[in-house]
Amino acid sequence: QVIPGNEARSVEALCWAAGERLFGAGLGGEIAEYDLSRLCVARSVDGGGGPIWSMAANSSGSQLAIGCEDGSVKLFQVVPGGIQFERNLDRRKGRILCLSWHPSDTHIAAGSIDIVRVFDVSSGQTVQSIMVNYHMHKVKRECIVWSIAFLSSGTVVTSDSFGRVQFWEWERGTLQESHTVSTSAVLSLSVSEKEDSIIVGTSTGATYQFQLLPVKIGSLEKRWVRTKPFQHHTHDVRAVAHSSTALISGGLDAQLVIRPLMEKMQKKGYEAALRKFTFPHRRLVSCARKARLLLFQFSQHLELWRLGSTDETGKDGEVLPLCRMPEHLVQLKSKGPEHIYCSCVSPCGGWVAYSTASRFHLYRLQYKGDSVSVKKVPKVPKLLLPAYQLQFSADSDSLFIASARGSVHVLQLLEPGGCKHLHTFRPPSGCPEAVYLLAVSTDGNWMAAVSGDWAIHIYNLKCFKHHCTVPTYNCAVTALAIHPVTNNLVIAYSDQQLFEFSIPKKQYTAWSRMVQNSGLHKTWLERDSPITHITFNPKNPSHILLHDIYMFCVLDKSLPLPDNSALLMNQSTLKQLPETARQRQLHAFKICKKFQPLLFADLLDENCLVMVERPIMDFKTQLPLPIQQKKFGT
Repeated sequence: QVIPGNEARSVEALCWAAGERLFGAGLGGEIAEYDLSRLCVARSVDGGGGPIWSMAANSSGSQLAIGCEDGSVKLFQVVPGGIQFERNLDRRKGRILCLSWHPSDTHIAAGSIDIVRVFDVSSGQTVQSIMVNYHMHKVKRECIVWSIAFLSSGTVVTSDSFGRVQFWEWERGTLQESHTVSTSAVLSLSVSEKEDSIIVGTSTGATYQFQLLPVKIGSLEKRWVRTKPFQHHTHDVRAVAHSSTALISGGLDAQLVIRPLMEKMQKKGYEAALRKFTFPHRRLVSCARKARLLLFQFSQHLELWRLGSTDETGKDGEVLPLCRMPEHLVQLKSKGPEHIYCSCVSPCGGWVAYSTASRFHLYRLQYKGDSVSVKKVPKVPKLLLPAYQLQFSADSDSLFIASARGSVHVLQLLEPGGCKHLHTFRPPSGCPEAVYLLAVSTDGNWMAAVSGDWAIHIYNLKCFKHHCTVPTYNCAVTALAIHPVTNNLVIAYSDQQLFEFSIPKKQYTAWSRMVQNSGLHKTWLERDSPITHITFNPKNPSHILLHDIYMFCVLDKSLPLPDNSALLMNQSTLKQLPETARQRQLHAFKICKKFQPLLFADLLDENCLVMVERPIMDFKTQLPLPIQQKKFGT
């Protein structure tokens, strides 16, 4: 799930409070509570102290503390339906960059520039001030305390811009231990629930684990020891988290990395693999097959491109010369600070729709020779916003809008450029979550909708009735599509399982039951990237085309499934075998890893497939230069 961004609302701090309520704060000076069902800001309150740099909830989740630009620490009470300002703690000079509650909720430690302060929550007074540079002589530059943690033992852990992780005894204000882990800043810090392990992130892209270990075997005296260095990032590691089984880090290089702790794992397998997430697991590209157009979604604008073409033919691996170059036709800019949440272009290329958190826009496009005219459709029905997914019908006559509380709105598109609301589908038993995936059949008879509770509802579009519900499965749906010939619904789940459900018969197909009985290949199930798109080849009904970020796959249902002893990616091996031997080793999965990172793949016609890559270097060149590190021997 994604909560759309907003140019006017930076997010400097996030925390969970009162169970599963999520709060965020930033340099706009407001504390926002997010609606996790509707994926938007539910309500916001002005912090009253200028830009907010830090925020933390107490152990019970009943109070929030925020650290402000004006040097104040403010307490807010978490109440049903919002938060209420409670009081200010003792205010001193210098912005509060980080905060941490003592597990007993009696004290708060706050990190600033050159100083750490400890506040008594009941009196609001500063009970300890620690100068982090008192023991360093002739220090000319200021020391920024970037992150802080207050342990139940009374130890305050700080990370600072001098590259140090320091452990302080707060009552006396004395330094217990100091570890210099980097020549540049240590930006983030997180402690495990048992307080026996710490992860820190630096501005060189490295993360380090500290563990509380006995000085010698059998000794009761323990010390913090730096045990494991990891270099999974290239830029600043601005956020880290420590779960019971993994170290999680997020960097300026736009990567989220989950590093499992092998000593906490019962067995090797899917759970024990390193995970790296760079791209969002949702559709940012849509295709107008008939018009051969692609629509690219950026945070605040859309780009419509006409694909190039060639008259040449060639061998596998050859790059063919173009007789017509790709053409940038239209750029649509979204007004206001809100980011675009979803977008879609109709198969005929004549309609483009997109939605932000508070607005829905529909445009009519007309093509005359090399020119394109764009007209905004006026008086669009006021629907329940935001829209979470948009899908046009195959004949471009209807638009389906995924909305909140499990509902899907149907708009009829009118010539020369209008629309009217036809119907709103709602699940019969109700649903608190928003719909995030849609699939519409080519014949226009069926629609499948997936909501945040992972239920898949199927609706009849001819009589506007709920048809059936697919049996529930305990994983999120990542992609689904309806076969144009058989009207079978193919579903991909986040645990890499594939199911095929017959919509007319309201049951799983024989092939789907065979897959579940036989099991999919171990290598397939251990992939860390979810299937993001499914399509079909009308010329060959047994083929299912699907892809994730790193591979494109043609799944041939007419061939046997591979067992775990077979090689899953065997295309290059098969090419070298004679025909008879090749037939014996054929299996259902034909996988290509030539195109990656792969954002989109779809069949334009029987002979043409379009792939959209997004090379990582394209956006890494837009990042600030990483801190240069001297490599040994260079």
